[in-house]
Amino acid sequence: MTGVGRVAPKKSSLNRNIPSMGCRDQVTLVLRLALAMASAALLAGCFQPLYGQAPLSSGPTMDSALASVDVAQIDAPAGSPQARIAVELRNAVLFDLTGGGGSIAPTHRLNIKMTTSRSSVIVDINTGRTEDQITGIDVKYTMTELATGRVVLNATAFARASSDIPGQQQRFANQRALRDAENRAANVIADQIRSRLSSYFVAGT
Repeated sequence: MTGVGRVAPKKSSLNRNIPSMGCRDQVTLVLRLALAMASAALLAGCFQPLYGQAPLSSGPTMDSALASVDVAQIDAPAGSPQARIAVELRNAVLFDLTGGGGSIAPTHRLNIKMTTSRSSVIVDINTGRTEDQITGIDVKYTMTELATGRVVLNATAFARASSDIPGQQQRFANQRALRDAENRAANVIADQIRSRLSSYFVAGT
């Protein structure tokens, strides 16, 4: 009686196709990983966050640089609607630059010239009454370096905000809607000015 011989297990073709990694290959892989990590660290060191607390090239942090900008009064006819908007805009800019923490010894002065506009968007064809209105604020501003008297920044900004007119019989609601639109437009302008000044303090232009 012939005995049944043992059959040796076949090696997987997958295992045969995968070359073994030698010591030299492992060293090469480790060196490549180390080089990639070193490159990433160098690039990270070049990144300057716009609103970060890291010192700028000239020394102060972004917050202190912005807080050292003195915002001049914005000219507007006394007692006019523009006068209220001018105060609202200046207050919004001051808050954006200082975060409500108050100014420090000024190094720059910001001068803002403002114009406002209103335009009817939707008008009732039967009564001729305005139902929707756009309030606009346009500004030109300059920033002067106090130490040298040199104008280092000259820029513009604008904003538009809509308001619903509830009806002439609702006078208070009408005034409230217009004021809210003016305040929203002023806040948008303040945000634009802060962003532009931040860019200047980072890049110097």
